[in-house]
Amino acid sequence: MIKIKSAHEVEQMRVAGRITAETFEALKDHIKPGVTTMELDKIAAEYISKSGATCSFYHYNGYPGHICISINQEVVHGIPSHARVLHEGDIVSVDIGAVYGGYHGDAARTYAVGTISPEAEKLISVTKQSFFEGIEQAVSGNRLFDISANIQKFVESNGCSVVRALVGHGVGRNLHEDPEVPNFGTAGRGPRLVSGMTIAVEPMVNLGTYKVITLPDEWTVVTADGKLSAHYENTILITDHGAEILTKC
Repeated sequence: MIKIKSAHEVEQMRVAGRITAETFEALKDHIKPGVTTMELDKIAAEYISKSGATCSFYHYNGYPGHICISINQEVVHGIPSHARVLHEGDIVSVDIGAVYGGYHGDAARTYAVGTISPEAEKLISVTKQSFFEGIEQAVSGNRLFDISANIQKFVESNGCSVVRALVGHGVGRNLHEDPEVPNFGTAGRGPRLVSGMTIAVEPMVNLGTYKVITLPDEWTVVTADGKLSAHYENTILITDHGAEILTKC
């Protein structure tokens, strides 16, 4: 069942979202060659804690990290590790969740590590812009798949593919709520968007095939062909006048 948020719940989510966004700001200058993903995890966890929130992902369904950090062909759910070192030319997707007052903010960004290839730069740009193309349709009265169709159209028009095995989701008191929010589909389908809905829209975009596989750690999802993947996500509020991005500073 899709949960419509009250004004009080939305305000709690604004705070959770702001803390989530500020955590990216605290991290981004540390994303450089030689840094381990565990170091980034620690920085994020400490920032979220000192902000009066807790990490949404820590021990969620047994997940061992505070945030998810996925490198190059890793799509999502990369586990932070002392052994994973960032190298010049990598791209790294960081997924962060913070819970404040019982409500979650959820967002993701993909960063360049030093100087990256032109195709990697394009992938990051296309992924980010596809989010904004999608939320142009995030207006009360539209259908959910209006968002999905816009994302898919933009991504594929730029020669990339949209991951289909993983989707966005509703978010609020629970990290994952109804509805599922695919990044592909046919416009005019899906539930009607209603003011007060809060959803995480999160394009996951690959340079090659949209197909993915899960590694033996049962968390890390990678592209089936080993090509690069990028991720961009925000928690948004549906209003009569369009989307309000909750996960921004």
